[in-house]
Formats: sequence, C-alpha cells, structure tokens
Amino acid sequence: QVQLVESGGGLVQAGGSLRLSCAASGRTSSIYTMGWFRRVPGKDRDFIARISWTGGSTVYADSIKGRFTISRDNAKNTVYLQMNSLKPEDTAVYYCAAGGQTTWSYWGQGTQVTVSS
Repeated sequence: QVQLVESGGGLVQAGGSLRLSCAASGRTSSIYTMGWFRRVPGKDRDFIARISWTGGSTVYADSIKGRFTISRDNAKNTVYLQMNSLKPEDTAVYYCAAGGQTTWSYWGQGTQVTVSS
C-alpha cells in the first residue's frame, strides 16, 4: 500500500501562485508514476499533470500547460505542483495520485485551491 498526503492548498488572488506538495509513504518502490488531478463540484475529475518517478518525464493537460509545473524529489518521496498565473477557473479540489504504468492505484485526500477574482 502507498499513502499520499497533499498539502499547500489555500486561497489566492487571480494571478498569484501556489505550490502543492504530495508526500508518499509505504510501499513507494511500487510507484512508477505520480500525478495531479482536480475536481470541480458537479464535474468529473480532470487530469492535470504526471511525472515518471524514475526518468522524470512529464505530461501536462493543455488547460494548464505553461502555467503549472510538476516536479519530484525522490529522496523525500514527494511530488510538487507549482501553479503560477492562477485563474478563478483553477478553483477546485486537487488530488495527488500514484500508480503503475497503466493505472492510478492510490489517491490522496485532496486539497482545496480557491482563486478569487
């Protein structure tokens, strides 16, 4: 089992920045990739970004490309999401996920990000 704990959410004005963190514990040797998703009430959870745990290759959703950056610190078993130029439409609950090559097996509890206009 892998446990994921997010932190760093909060309230920020439009144009501001936040950095989310996700600390993994447990059987972290089973992790192949980690990523971030977000959910707006009443809508499906949307993919934001993912990063390979070993090689560090990244993939981003078009909606946030150029504004958000995913990174990792293997020594700390932590993945980050740096969010710049935030917009009100970025308001959502952000979730960290971890998994193998084809499935997201583990999820964090989520952290609220609210961007005021």
